[in-house]
Order: sequence, then C-alpha cells, then structure tokens
Amino acid sequence: MATQANHVLVTGGAGFIGGHLCRRLLRDGHRVTAIDNFDPFYPRAIKEEGIEDFPAQVFTLIETDICNTDAILHALHARSVDAIVHLAARAGVRPSIEAPMAYEETNVGGTQSMLEVAREHDIDTFIYGSSSSVYGNNDKVPFAEADPVREPISPYAATKRSGELLAHTFHHLYDITTHCLRFFTVYGPRQRPDLAIHKFARQLLTDQPITMYGDGTSRRDYTYVADIVDGIVRSLRRAKGLDAPEYEIINLGGSETTQLKDLISGIGEAMDITPEIEQLPTQPGDVERTYADISKAKQLLDWEPETPIDEGLQQFADWVKDYYADRPVLEV
Repeated sequence: MATQANHVLVTGGAGFIGGHLCRRLLRDGHRVTAIDNFDPFYPRAIKEEGIEDFPAQVFTLIETDICNTDAILHALHARSVDAIVHLAARAGVRPSIEAPMAYEETNVGGTQSMLEVAREHDIDTFIYGSSSSVYGNNDKVPFAEADPVREPISPYAATKRSGELLAHTFHHLYDITTHCLRFFTVYGPRQRPDLAIHKFARQLLTDQPITMYGDGTSRRDYTYVADIVDGIVRSLRRAKGLDAPEYEIINLGGSETTQLKDLISGIGEAMDITPEIEQLPTQPGDVERTYADISKAKQLLDWEPETPIDEGLQQFADWVKDYYADRPVLEV
C-alpha cells in the first residue's frame, strides 16, 4: 500500500489551519482539492490571502457548503481522492452558546455529509479535526484520550464529540481508517480574528485595553499552527501506510500550559507594546484549563511540538503587524 496520499481533499481548506495545511501538502508534492464556503464569520480577505498563490495545476477550490452533499459528490465525480482531512466547522465556544442549532447543523450535519462523501467515493482515509473542548472541565491533567468526555460545557464541544462518534460509526461499518485529532488552542499567522491572541494584538495596535476574562489565572495549552499541520501530515502518512483500517483519537497539543495573564504579557512583548488590562467576568462555556497528554501522538505519529510559545508569539506578531500595516485594523 502507498505510504502517502496523492490527492487530498481538505474541508475548510481556505481557513486558518486549512490554508496552512494545503500549503504544506502542495509543498510535499500532493494534489489538493479544498472545500470552503467562505462563511462571513470573519473576512474573506484573510482566507484568500492564504491560498492566493497556489498553482492551479495541482490545487482546486470548490466553493460550497460541506452540508451540500450532492454538490460535493457532483464536483468530485471525475476525481480520484485518496484521503479527506475534515477541518471545516463553525468555530468558537462563545458563539455556539448564542446559536447552538447552527453549530449542530454545520458541525454534526457537515461531518455526516463528508463521511457520506468518503463512503460514496470509496475514500479509505478520514482525518477529523476535533478539539480539546471535548474534555470540558476535566479534573485530571494532563488530558489523555482515554479520559471520559461525557460532560461538554458548550454546544461547540458537544458537536465536536458528536463528530468523533459519527466517524467511529463509519469506520466500523465501512472500514474507513479514521483519526480524530484533538487540537489544543491553535495560533499563528492568519489566525481567526475572534481568537484571543489575534484580538489582543488588534487591541494593542489600536491603543485599547486588553479585555481579560477572569482573573488571568486560567491556563491553556497553546499549539503553533505549523506543529499542528505537521501532526496532520504524520497522521495521513500513518493512515496510508496501514495494512488494516483503524480508528484512533489523538491529542495534538503543546504539552505545556500558559496562564492567560502571562500570555497577555507575552503578546505585548512580541508586539513591543505594553498592555493595559481591563478585567471582565469569566465567560460562560470557558474551561478553566487545557493541557494535552501527547504520549499517544509520540507513539503513533512520532510527533511532538517544536515551537515554544515565545517563538510562536513572535512569528504571529510579525505577521499581524505586517498584515495591518496597509489596511484598517478589524474592530474588536
């Protein structure tokens, strides 16, 4: 069996992680088809910037919704796809509390749709972008894949866990090798504007105080986007090198935690701007901490993160200052 997928379908391929993944796959010599509906959750221009220089000979963009199964099946009818990396989703814990039905439709229905595409086209590899949010307020740290995940505290987290269960069903019924990769707070250039690091940077650039929810002692396991992409690529390599189908849930995280107040200090240092802080109440749905046990990723994928938080923040700061040098800073 081939050890690499030659043609990879990436949903959310123009998004933050998806755009970086498509670039890496193209660099590694793969053909890539991306699906993205350019949801107005954040500006289209940020997405377009990430994929604008991809060569048309080896990169195809299908602009449609992942829930539109018939349109995707039609678009792929003459294409031979070796693997699906399913990253498209409605993102964000707090917005999911405001619109839980929309999150169910996209994240659960859309995952069901893409699994059906895999079944219809006999695609034997399905990589699913899950989230550390499924762990909820887990008392045990670090979080391990065998830990119970029965108590999600946001609709977003519940939909991501639902996607893992659907993926297992299709693995069991149709012999699809499936890896559910639980990402831990991904950051880096072209990060979504709603995420904390990007919001903090814009507040600094516009001389606003940084809005800090809670007392600053909450902790997150931050993972640089290039490390996440490397984990996805290693997952694909493992999946295509197997002799029999498998189903695995695998954490991809930085394997260390950073307090919120230290993160704010770090982004201020990277931006060379001293932050002023406005403390606000803790938001519903926010977990107290995330912390990845990555021993399984080391064992199965020979993967571990390489980018320390200070280096990653500096690379993000360099990008964000360049990006907003010649365009208005998005409102926070």
